[in-house]
Order: sequence, then C-alpha cells, then structure tokens
Amino acid sequence: MHVIIEHFYLMQMPGMLDYFGWCTWDAFYHDVNPQGIRDGLKSLSEGGTPARFLIIDDGWQDTTNEFQKEGEPFVEGTQFGARLVSIKENKKFQETEKVLSSQSNGLKEFVSEVKKNFGLKYVYVWHALMGYWGGLHPDAHGTKKYNPTLKFPIQSPGNRAHQRDISMDSMEEYGVGTIDPNNIFEFYDDLHGYLASQEVDGVKVDVQNILETVATGSSGRVSLTRHFQQALEKSIAKNFQDNGIICCMAQNTDSVYNMKRSAITRASDDYYPKNPTTQTLHIAAIAYNSIFFGEVLVPDWDMFYSCHPEAEFHAVARAVGGCGVYVSDIPGQHDFEILRRLVLPDGSVLRAKYPGKPSRDCLFSDPVMDGISLLKIWNLNKITGVLAVFNCQGAGTWPGMESTVQLDRIELVGKISPADIEYLDEVSPKSCTGDFAMFSFRSGSISRLPMHGKLGITLKTLQCDIFTVSPIKFYHQKVHFAPIGLVNMYNSGGAVEAIEVSDDSSCYGVQIKGRGAGIFGAYSDIKPNFCSVNNIREAEFDYRSEKHFLTVSIPTGTNAWDVTVHY
Repeated sequence: MHVIIEHFYLMQMPGMLDYFGWCTWDAFYHDVNPQGIRDGLKSLSEGGTPARFLIIDDGWQDTTNEFQKEGEPFVEGTQFGARLVSIKENKKFQETEKVLSSQSNGLKEFVSEVKKNFGLKYVYVWHALMGYWGGLHPDAHGTKKYNPTLKFPIQSPGNRAHQRDISMDSMEEYGVGTIDPNNIFEFYDDLHGYLASQEVDGVKVDVQNILETVATGSSGRVSLTRHFQQALEKSIAKNFQDNGIICCMAQNTDSVYNMKRSAITRASDDYYPKNPTTQTLHIAAIAYNSIFFGEVLVPDWDMFYSCHPEAEFHAVARAVGGCGVYVSDIPGQHDFEILRRLVLPDGSVLRAKYPGKPSRDCLFSDPVMDGISLLKIWNLNKITGVLAVFNCQGAGTWPGMESTVQLDRIELVGKISPADIEYLDEVSPKSCTGDFAMFSFRSGSISRLPMHGKLGITLKTLQCDIFTVSPIKFYHQKVHFAPIGLVNMYNSGGAVEAIEVSDDSSCYGVQIKGRGAGIFGAYSDIKPNFCSVNNIREAEFDYRSEKHFLTVSIPTGTNAWDVTVHY
C-alpha cells in the first residue's frame, strides 16, 4: 500500500477530480450544442449542485461522413465511418455572425462565456485517439498534412469471441484514417495547442484500443501503442498544465503499461441508461477492474443519470469509488435529492482517498450471478473509513453467460465489519479504544463494533447502503468519541478534515474541522454540555442517549466549519 500511496502522490492529479461535473453525451449525444450546454449548466446551478467541470463530448468536431447521405434513412453503425477534416470546432460552435464573418473564434468565446457565467473551473472536450472514430480524412485540407492512411481494423479471435461491439465492427467495415506515426505528435500538439488557445483545460481521449487492430506493418501493436502514448502524453504535458486527460476505451494492457503521466482511465464499458440489465454489471466490473487499475491509475466510473431508477445505486458507487463524479443529465431532468448527497453547494465533492476496491471476502465470489453474494467496496478518508454494500444479483448477466442463469430479484442477508476496510490503521491511531462507530446512511443508525465484529445487513436487488466507519478514541480520560461527518452526504466521513482536543479553563472538548453544510454527526458516549460551530456558542444539537448519537446543525451557506463539542 505504501508503494501505491507514493505513486499516487507522485502523479499529478487533475483538479477536476475534486469537483462535480457534467458530461454532454447522454444529454444530447451527437446533437450537443451551445444553448443546450447553457441550459444544462443553468439547471444544475439553480438546483444547488453547480457543475465545476464540463465535458463537451462527441459532436463538437468538424467531420464528414460519406456513408450517411442527406435525405436517406439512418443506418446504425455508419456514424463510426465519420472522419475528421480539421482540428477546429464545427459550425454549431461558430454561432455568431462575428465568428462566421471574421477570424474571431467561436469555441473560445463560448468556453469563456460558460466559465464566467456558471463558475466552471475546467472545460474538457472529447476526441478519439485517431482524431475521430473513422480517423482523419486522407484528402481533407485540414488533415492531409498528418499523412493519414485508410486502414481496416483486424480484430483478434479472442476479441470477437468475448463481446461483439458495434463501434469496432463498424470501423472494421468503414476503415480508419490512421495517422502516420511520424506525424502523430504534430497532430496532437496542433489539436491540443489549438484547444488550449480556446481556454479548454483538457481532453477525454476515446477509442484508444484501436491501435491493437491497425498495427500490421507498424512494428507491432506494443511498439505502436508506446509511440502513440508517448506522443499523446508529451502533448498533454506541453499544452494542459493540469495533466488534463481522461483516457477512455484504453483498458488493454498495451495502453495501461505505457501510461506514464496519465492519471485517469475508464475501468469499464460505457454507462447505458436505457439498458436495465447493465446497471449492476457497470458497478461490479469497475470494482473488480480497480484491483488492477487502482494500483497505477484513478479508475474512471463514467457518467450517470441522476434521474433514473438506479441513480442512487450509481451515486453511492461514485461516493466510495475515489473517482471523479459527473452526470450526463438532460437539462431540467435531475434528482437533486440524490445530487445533494454527492455535491456540496460550492460544487466540490467529498472524494475518498484511494480507488475503491472489493473487500477480501468478495474477491472470489460473483456478486452479479451466484445468487448469494453481496458486493462490498471499501475506501478511506482522512479520518474515517467508508464501506458501500450493493445487491447486484438478479438484474443482469455477464456477457457470454446470458443463458446460464435465470434472472430473479433476490433479497440477500449478509454481514459487514470494520475489518472489511483494508489499512484502517491509517485512520486509527494507537490511542483509539479498538472499537469503531459504524453509521448506516440508509437507516440513519449508528452501531459500536470491535474490529472483527459483525453487523447484519439485508438488501433487495438493486438496493445499496454506505457506511462510515470511524475509530472511537478516548478523550480526556473520560469520553469515547468518533466523528461521523455530514450525515446528509453519502460519504459522510469525507467531510471531516481534522480532529483535535480542545481545552479551556472551564471545560474540555473535542474540536472537529470540516467542510460543507448540513448535519454533523458523531458517536459520543456522554451527552455534551453544549456545542459550538465556528466559535458561535450554543449551536443547535441533538443527543440520542440510547445510541450515543450526537448531531449538530451546520448552517446553510457554510463552506468550512469548526465544530467543538464541549463536556
């Protein structure tokens, strides 16, 4: 673990990881447009969960598609035959008369506008590793300088046997305008340099695994991937100061082993909001893939809809995942009750320290199809641990195994323990009692358990719960105390920044520093005399003696707080 920690601290983490984001893909698909983006940012802001980073996904680029004829019916798959004809934005983002008639730049004006009007800190845009799905157009004025050659991908028998994919099958049929390896850095540098000049802060680079299918005649897939990855990361380092890149469709080991600077990569297939049988697969796949990816990168969990039957299932997974948190909501279609449990009013999120991973007792079980196993994912915060539990059974099947199991909604009973969280000693100093306070977000209840104690949990299919696990410490030789954090947030303990002893002449207390507004909760075996928030004496608090559960109100509008519990 210490090697992992050192690696993570040495990596430059993009700042967007600590803020809430919005991606345009499932909101608009290819029909993304400036006004729609304005509408989405406005509705999120008005609901009290402002996006602080934006991903303008596929649909902003200047492309042509010879396989789609105007007036003819759309044929699914032909969209992957489109090719890039320039590195600039398309006409949708050149929306003013000034832009159309002069050298003024529409993308820059738009990015500057939304940053100013909606408080965005980061704007990313999407592009494929080869520029676009169908690569670069070999004869277009804006792309022929990169010497693209039309190649037809060749998929391996193993890839074909595992899962057929319409994008790969279509690119195999229509071909990819593959950039000359000798010109690849020039292409990335031109593209990223242009985007940086438009106030864009980073890129989501998709279709990275295409290289293993077009490497014939290019010294092999490993060599070609290394060359492209080095050129890509060199350009990112030159043009985006915040290491602004999200890698996507890059799960092949050729790509992963050649990522030296990139900090974020997708760890699953896409989020498919319209397919009810993929929701549990998405969560389970990322959790297990994070066992590997989480050693070297921050796994990206992709976007999700907040207004969706399984929205909370996805939201809790992001809360424990230690990942970026972003949605792809259609403007005006949001569940703010769920979003406010993830996002603070200033647009930041309570991101856990490490990539979330399955607990040890889940490693050799199948929480999707064996009919008996719950999925448990653990992580750490600065002061507490966090453990999420999911019932993924009966809602989907792994690809290729569809005929081996009958889908039945299942209620499962399981056990959880503080010991499910690895490296809990990082937040449990020697002065602790050896017991832990476990707070259930779902029930709002608190329990006291020893390290290897067990707590029962019952969940129906597609139900989940998330627990804050806080070490109980003995303060002033008198009080047993453990901070929970903001109990209105999924990752409650992520709100706690520090805890220390407070002494004055008249009483003693425990001082907790944190951020966000709502209800602060803590385990305390003694009822306090009074509580203060930011030095305001007699703050409102409640104490339930039967559970030793203390709650203190943090006023709306508070970004940082200092709660002192006086005894």
